[in-house]
Amino acid sequence: MASTYDGLPKHHQATRSEKLIITASSLGTVFEWYDFYLYGLLTAIIAAQFLTGLNPTTSFIMALLIFASGFIVRPFGAIVFGRIGDLFGRRYTFIITLLVMGLSTFLVGCLPTYKSVGVAAPIMLVVLRMFQGLALGGEYGGAATYVAEHAPHNRRGFYTSWIQITATAGLAMALLIVIGVRSPITGVGEEAFKDWGWRIPYLVSGLFLIVGLWLRLKLHESPVFQKMKAEGTGSKSPIKEAFGQWKNLKIVFIAFFGAIAGQAVVWYCGQLYALFFLEKMLKIDGLTANTLIIVALLMAAPFFLFFGWLSDRIGRKPIILSGCALAALTLFPVFHMLTDAANPALARAQAAAPVTVTANPAECSSQFDPVGANKFDKTSCDIVKNALAKAGVNYTNVAAAPGTVATVAVGDKNFTAPDPSRLSGEEKKAAIAAFTAQLIGAPATPAKAAEGDKPAVAAQPAVEGELARVGYPGKANPAEINKPLVVALLFYLVLLVTMVYGPIAAMLVELFPSRIRYSSMSLPYHIGNGWLGGLLPAIGFAMVAATGDIYYGLWYPVVVAAATVVLGLIFLPETFRRNIDA
Repeated sequence: MASTYDGLPKHHQATRSEKLIITASSLGTVFEWYDFYLYGLLTAIIAAQFLTGLNPTTSFIMALLIFASGFIVRPFGAIVFGRIGDLFGRRYTFIITLLVMGLSTFLVGCLPTYKSVGVAAPIMLVVLRMFQGLALGGEYGGAATYVAEHAPHNRRGFYTSWIQITATAGLAMALLIVIGVRSPITGVGEEAFKDWGWRIPYLVSGLFLIVGLWLRLKLHESPVFQKMKAEGTGSKSPIKEAFGQWKNLKIVFIAFFGAIAGQAVVWYCGQLYALFFLEKMLKIDGLTANTLIIVALLMAAPFFLFFGWLSDRIGRKPIILSGCALAALTLFPVFHMLTDAANPALARAQAAAPVTVTANPAECSSQFDPVGANKFDKTSCDIVKNALAKAGVNYTNVAAAPGTVATVAVGDKNFTAPDPSRLSGEEKKAAIAAFTAQLIGAPATPAKAAEGDKPAVAAQPAVEGELARVGYPGKANPAEINKPLVVALLFYLVLLVTMVYGPIAAMLVELFPSRIRYSSMSLPYHIGNGWLGGLLPAIGFAMVAATGDIYYGLWYPVVVAAATVVLGLIFLPETFRRNIDA
């Protein structure tokens, strides 16, 4: 157990050396987060470029799963690089992680697409995402430990909050560059950006890699690590000692369930899931959604430093658990308010003409098909839900008896789906097309001249479906978006992120002894943020696709955050007065 300290002078001005340490550690970490989150911002475009052939719902979820692949391997990166960091030094390790991350990101910008090389394209993308995840798994623990071990005892929360701000700063930097490139002002524009311009932000990472390496090569090893090596008190087997001895493993469990789990889901819900929700569920165009998020991020970013500073005075635990509690209590109302503010037409339509699907639950699949083989046309329920999923419409489910043909009610009108058991071939295909047109509409089609034995096809005018007729919009009307309110709601979500994330690096450093600190704090942090947090968008939208409720995915972060509050109150110790030199 780390000992407490007697206190240091309250006013401590950072020395030039400390400023270099914070700058080099933080800026390098900003570049790594920039690299890592580019994919998250470009998920829809990545899906179109690398997952051609899947249905839209599956394509989006698969793109999120590829995004999550980088998170899945983060704990393995924590084990590998954590061991290296505890054995050979903090500085040496996070120079390697920066190099791996930068090169992997640059190569994503050089990848061929699905149209060029087929299935090899997403495979190469997954491999590079996994290298990114491994690098990030080693980066965070090294940077946080390095800065904390240089910080004065009563300033650790504030000093390490500069590392905490890097994740949001990296996301903000990625957003700014993406917005700049896809804007017509740059000469690229939205259409060209979707075609080839998406590569530019990835290629720019090569410049960031050079700057980050130059800064980190100027650093010296942490004094705590140097002292430990000089005295011969370092661990010869940090992984075994950290996770094979109950006295240390117990602290790992307490850190994970009492702080990290809730912090992870609040972070990813408040920033990335909110962005995906604006684009996918509320149908706001990508440029507008990115701009709204970036404004909220820039407004809230200083609060990482504020809550880090505050945790040096009142403790880490009350701030982190308060953020988790507020998230558990307010996520549902905040996301409902986002719908009202960002797409008022959608909110009005949902209130005036709610959609209800009545079907036998045994005939309803989850609308998720990772191999693209399911056309969702084998049952009447699947036909209905596939049409609604493509339209991105919120609906409720009513169970029907076996043998019942699925129906969908839009307001006071009912529509009966085709019964695939009575149809086949072209007849079934035509019936599904007619039902889909009746429900969600159909675009106009041009006339086709006769070709060989194929007869001429007459032009068909656009068909307005019932959903459009009662007010369900195909996309958000920019003129109706209440931008100040949307930004205020997003600011609140990011403020919660700053509460749970700002103090947590200092807490994790303080929980573990220096001889196994890098390994001990890195693994639970990256299991929480890599698995619980990183998988949140994919799991959340899979939950939405399965139920039809656009808010249903919020149950995931709400339940995890609430559990963290309970367990943290019972088991999590306060650490802010501990001496970490031992």
